[in-house]
Amino acid sequence: MSHKLPELPYSYDALEPFIDATTMELHHQKHHAGYVAKLNEALESSPNLRDRPLSELLSDLNSIPSSIRTTVRNNGGGHFNHSLFWTTLKKSSEGGPSGELGDVLKSSFGSFRDFRQQFTEAAVTLFGSGWVWLCVQNGRVFIESTPNQDSPVMTGNIPILGLDVWEHAYYLKYQNRRPDYIEAWWNIINWDQIARNYADAGAMERNLVGGRKHS
Repeated sequence: MSHKLPELPYSYDALEPFIDATTMELHHQKHHAGYVAKLNEALESSPNLRDRPLSELLSDLNSIPSSIRTTVRNNGGGHFNHSLFWTTLKKSSEGGPSGELGDVLKSSFGSFRDFRQQFTEAAVTLFGSGWVWLCVQNGRVFIESTPNQDSPVMTGNIPILGLDVWEHAYYLKYQNRRPDYIEAWWNIINWDQIARNYADAGAMERNLVGGRKHS
């Protein structure tokens, strides 16, 4: 089974003016597609790994042959991270999370405003290329940063929201103004999807543990 580039749930220009259509098309069709192609190429030498869910591969990298481990880490991580990223964006976003997720953010960070400030600070100050995440582990939510295309699932954490702060995600429109890109991103978050991710986090965590036990 080959890994496939997912289709976006919206058009390339749907996130204008916050993310421009050219950036979205290049990001999806060139960068993400490149990760998928290189991941599939690496797994050709290990047919027994092709049918394993990507999240299980990334959470159990030591089970991958050393000859392809770094390639799977980098490109599998890129595929996993971007596949989540696209689903957490929408054409317009009003306000912030409500319901259980809103309550959890308030109890964990003091308020949604405090969460937003802490997340923004983590994204602005992340050195080089990488991601900033809202993660879940054992029901607890927290902010985590990862370098390059590393994913929280590599250390057993479940990402429910992520922000790509590689320059390819914003440079055409924002150049070196990463803070402006981050501020714009808050306008296009799909909080309904994040709430669903939060609700599903426990099941995903159990699946990852089960996958490692049977690898």
